Amino acid sequence: MRFYEFKPQKALNPEQARIKALKDQAKRAQDAVKAERARQKMRALQKELTQLISVGH
Repeated sequence: MRFYEFKPQKALNPEQARIKALKDQAKRAQDAVKAERARQKMRALQKELTQLISVGH
């Protein structure tokens, strides 16, 4: 982004700041859940692949 594309943000009052913080926290939690599911899926696939390779020998 270029400097002129940034819009100055107004200062939030405490209630608005709390809502924004909670929304941001919820988004980070959703991203963490998504990443953990992907890790667990990858781990399960690696385990399955390892089992298939060991059965083949």
